[in-house]
Amino acid sequence: MIPGPSAKPLPEDPGPEGRAHVVFPGFPRVPHHRPNRLQVRRYPRIPAAASASSRQSVCGTCKMADGGGGAAAASAAPTPPPPEGRGSRAGWTQRLRAALAGAGVSLWVVAGLGLLYALRAPLRLCENLAAVTAFLNSLTPKFYVALTGTSSLISGLIFIFEWWYFRKYGTSFIEQVSISHLRPLIGGTENNVPEPGSPSGGREADTNRQNLSECKVWRNPLNLFRGAEYRRYTWVTGKEPLTYYDMNLSAQDHQTFFTCDTDSLRPSDTVMQKAWRERNPPARIKAAYQALELNNDCATAYVLLAEEEATTIVDAEKLFKQALRAGETIYRRSQQHQHQSPQHEAQLRRDTNVLVYIKRRLAMCARKLGRIREAVKIMRDLMKEFPPLSMLNIHENLLESLLELQAYADVQAVLAKYDDISLPKSAAICYTAALLKTRTVSDRFSPETASRRGLSTAEINAVEAIHRAVEFNPHVPKYLLEMKSLILPPEHILKRGDSEAVAYAFFHLQHWKRIEGALNLLQCTWEGTFRMIPYPLEKGHLFYPYPSCTETADRELLPTFHHVSVYPKKELPFFIHFTAGLCSSTAMLALLTHQFPEIMGVFAKASSTAIF
Repeated sequence: MIPGPSAKPLPEDPGPEGRAHVVFPGFPRVPHHRPNRLQVRRYPRIPAAASASSRQSVCGTCKMADGGGGAAAASAAPTPPPPEGRGSRAGWTQRLRAALAGAGVSLWVVAGLGLLYALRAPLRLCENLAAVTAFLNSLTPKFYVALTGTSSLISGLIFIFEWWYFRKYGTSFIEQVSISHLRPLIGGTENNVPEPGSPSGGREADTNRQNLSECKVWRNPLNLFRGAEYRRYTWVTGKEPLTYYDMNLSAQDHQTFFTCDTDSLRPSDTVMQKAWRERNPPARIKAAYQALELNNDCATAYVLLAEEEATTIVDAEKLFKQALRAGETIYRRSQQHQHQSPQHEAQLRRDTNVLVYIKRRLAMCARKLGRIREAVKIMRDLMKEFPPLSMLNIHENLLESLLELQAYADVQAVLAKYDDISLPKSAAICYTAALLKTRTVSDRFSPETASRRGLSTAEINAVEAIHRAVEFNPHVPKYLLEMKSLILPPEHILKRGDSEAVAYAFFHLQHWKRIEGALNLLQCTWEGTFRMIPYPLEKGHLFYPYPSCTETADRELLPTFHHVSVYPKKELPFFIHFTAGLCSSTAMLALLTHQFPEIMGVFAKASSTAIF
């Protein structure tokens, strides 16, 4: 839970805004595809102890050139060397095991060939080979046409399936099956468990720790309203913009933010506990009305109705104002009783969460309705009144509103506070910093002039800022330059991933277009970033190496009709090339056999005679 105003901030606890992508206690593992909606009616309830144990440090997503900070330095610290002689002994043992495994396979092959040679007489191999040769010589050309045509059809189907599987999941199906099932059968080991003190064990532990700290799913600070925006998109297009995985994470957030252990003492809060777990929107809305019948001052019921039942931003704002009145009353009452017991302290934290959420959504309503200065004032007041809640990334909402006001000096002041080496980065921070530096030179920038006279100091700073932003999230430029189509952003994002790029470009593309020449400078310089990081998965320039887990998480966060951007671009697997070549060659043989049956028949008989 988020600490209240009287509690000390917990920097090591990211709360529901920053969870490790790979661990969600109490939640089922969501597959890549969207399951049938009739299979699950309720979101699983999150045990409080399990939810608290799953939180991890949010520091460590960036590594600047002059050194990391906070948890980043801890996670990047070198592993102490193993005791004398132990590492060499472990390496010798592993080499011996590998040699014995290879020798065992060779012995089995030799034994099989020797047994076949010894049984050649009882099995009458020579007579059987002669019979096979005679049978092949008696075959007509029509048989070879059918054989090659069938082979071409089957290999073509395999090729189409392999291509589809690679486009959907980013890997080869045949390769995956071979590694998972066939490799153990031939003596290979898929998961080698290193010795506790071996250097390889330390390196793997460091790598796993780094991947776990980087692959975090964060609440999108600019997420849209389900009723007024997401559902209207579904009504118009017939497409579902939110995935089951994304909605599961939102259900977990709602249970963490809006519930506590004392809810059983109030009937309206008990009803809302069930409402947040309901998967069916009409059932959630019905439960919210039931809660209001029990208690007309149930703030969370108004929040649910504003999020899901309101079909316009105006209606949502009216409901949030009702929720604000009820939430302020409950918050003042909780402040008076917070020191009576631990249960009252937990209730105060819950009521603080509800009040902050309502004010933030009211600020977003004001922003969407054009009252930008009012939205900026609400956000600034929130950041002053609740400083421990910086994990909610309210400053990203403030940055976007200030950019809309074209208050670039205020934007620079916010960046000076949050674009710090010890704080986690985001695409909004990196690309806004690049936009401000680009703004000073973009209107006079010309590639031809720059190639003749060279870059000025201000232009070099702008280009370096663009390179820094592109290294952090390389997916954003394609959306800003409109090389890829935008979709509605998800409710959760993965930093440095395609989901974060969609969320940033959806709201900030207009700000880049407003500054003359900004997109032109971006187009001329963004691809130069990749020359500085030729191996992005192994070594970065200003940040940690690009995490390899982003593709899997983005495929679960983004809808299936969106083509997920993958970085670095993957080469086609071997088996796609192999099946494509096999299909082409067999199709060519089928065509030649059909056109020249006699010549191909003679060639086939000669080939079979040479083989057997």
